[in-house]
Amino acid sequence: MSSLPMKSLTLAVLLLATSAAQADILIYTDQGAYLAAVGNTGVDNYDDLPINLIDAPLRRQAGAYSYEAQIAFKSRYLYGAGEGSDHWLAGNNRHDNITLTGFSEGVRGVGGFFFGSNVFGNYTDSEAIELSAVDVLGNVVTYKLTLPTTGSFLGFVSTDAFKQVSFKAETQTGVWGTVNDLHLSVSAVPEPGTYGMLLGGLGVLGFLARRRKA
Repeated sequence: MSSLPMKSLTLAVLLLATSAAQADILIYTDQGAYLAAVGNTGVDNYDDLPINLIDAPLRRQAGAYSYEAQIAFKSRYLYGAGEGSDHWLAGNNRHDNITLTGFSEGVRGVGGFFFGSNVFGNYTDSEAIELSAVDVLGNVVTYKLTLPTTGSFLGFVSTDAFKQVSFKAETQTGVWGTVNDLHLSVSAVPEPGTYGMLLGGLGVLGFLARRRKA
């Protein structure tokens, strides 16, 4: 076998492994499954926020990872909501679309507890919270979290860094989109299929190299 076909096959295997790693953005509705799919994770619990208006944009930390909360649509303010000592982040206008962006380099996992709060900042029943995630390559995924409670977790995981994640309550009367315990993670664990394709490709290369020597 000439060196040219061998080099071409090597390139093909590497491209195959690369394409396998470029997975779509995955969605997790279980916190445990999300944590099992990511590396080191930082959490912003918002308990230091006042129950009051907060200027936007707001720069925050989730463990070692930073991000920025912005408002898109009606108001230039965020709102510190919550009950007792458990504080949350919401918008000041119920039509607000809250965007989390400006993540630390390499953040590939974004998750949290998303639900609705009322005009007083307390939890309230809602039909759904709509979320959208965009990675740095422009891939977009949306998800509607139906009948959410304060225990409703949603996480996005990608092999590419995230550009932004946004959420809103749409036009539900008396409902403000709210987040608690935001999770940011810097590395995603490759899917088993990725390892299998890479190892399979390397096995083919090894076989061909032995055959060539023979």
